[in-house]
Amino acid sequence: MQPEPLHRVSLIGAPTDVGAGTRGASMGPEAMRVADLQATLESHGVEVLDRGNLTGPSNPWQPPVEGYRHLDQVVAWNQAVHDAVHAELAQGRMPILLGGDHCLAIGSISAVARHCREAGKRLRVLWLDAHADFNTSLLTPSGNIHGMPVACLCGHGPQELVEIGGHAPALNPKWVRQIGIRSVDPGEKRFVHEMGLEVFDMRFIDEMGMRHTMELALATLDANTHLHVSFDVDFLDPEIAPGVGTTIPGGPTYREAQLCMEMIADTGRLASLDVMELNPALDLRNKTAALAVDLIESLFGKSTLMRAPR
Repeated sequence: MQPEPLHRVSLIGAPTDVGAGTRGASMGPEAMRVADLQATLESHGVEVLDRGNLTGPSNPWQPPVEGYRHLDQVVAWNQAVHDAVHAELAQGRMPILLGGDHCLAIGSISAVARHCREAGKRLRVLWLDAHADFNTSLLTPSGNIHGMPVACLCGHGPQELVEIGGHAPALNPKWVRQIGIRSVDPGEKRFVHEMGLEVFDMRFIDEMGMRHTMELALATLDANTHLHVSFDVDFLDPEIAPGVGTTIPGGPTYREAQLCMEMIADTGRLASLDVMELNPALDLRNKTAALAVDLIESLFGKSTLMRAPR
């Protein structure tokens, strides 16, 4: 008899950069496939179905209208993401959303929040990113919605995005832990404090270490907690991950990132994942995609030391 798979994973590509300020993240899903994401996960006993790529409107590359760039297109993509992610969760599968820019987390996490409401589960979101992504149209002149997803999920944004999951707000800020933050606009910083987001910025990591950071971020998880990780590749230091549109120096090193992922894996609670903002147009020989796959592998059991499986 074949052993039962440890996880049943569905890969969902969302090839769009419609919410970003730089073109190229639309090629991210294919870069992760080229870096052998499916085979890598299968080598750890994971059953993987690649659902292919979602479809949506093209990027019109227009200036902001009433504070938002490409709002109609962003809504269409996020609705498609929401429906696809929710369908996988309803089948008892773990969705891995391959972005695409980080505006797509609105659809992904609103679907996860909806699933948790339906299943009576608690939700914890780990937001691994260089940016807080807590802007609103009043706080940023760019209008790029990839800088707004956490604010939208917490109820601060255009109605069409705030209500995608059928419940507004989709998230309580107290359910979110942000890790690796090092670039926050002044108005956004005030708003983050007002809303009570728990942020472990790079100074905290420098002072306290990644181990203590992750112990706090993962505290109080229990058997009824759905853990969602939204991993923006610009979380990593650009020296090791150049293939992103918004490089911010001073991010986690390779070993710090590996420890972060290994400690998430140790909880046994990971139930959904976004991998966002990988931009092959700015990468070097697919280096950043290969690193992203390496870190995803650590979420599924690869470890530096031999440890007994939990």
